[in-house]
Amino acid sequence: MDWKTPENKRLIQAVLALESPDETQMFLRDLMTKGEIDEFARRFKAAEMLSEKIPYTVIEKETGFSSTTVARVARWLNKGEGGYKKIISKLHHYNSRQTGRGLS
Repeated sequence: MDWKTPENKRLIQAVLALESPDETQMFLRDLMTKGEIDEFARRFKAAEMLSEKIPYTVIEKETGFSSTTVARVARWLNKGEGGYKKIISKLHHYNSRQTGRGLS
């Protein structure tokens, strides 16, 4: 993967410029088809479930993915660039902070 092409650099800049959930939704919807968005959301769900050590059979049932697709997501989760793990960790940290608010 060549992240240094002008097009790829510009895409990264665009993603980093997004400032709100609404902006992000609008951009993703314009950039991708509904099917692509649904597919990526299910892949991310599978990655989160895999990180929680949920069995493949449960992930297949929840996402509608084949065992081959779940295995592919697992491979990228465990031996990829680290992107899945980084964002799952960030979201877990963010959710933990949100849950702890107002409980004192």
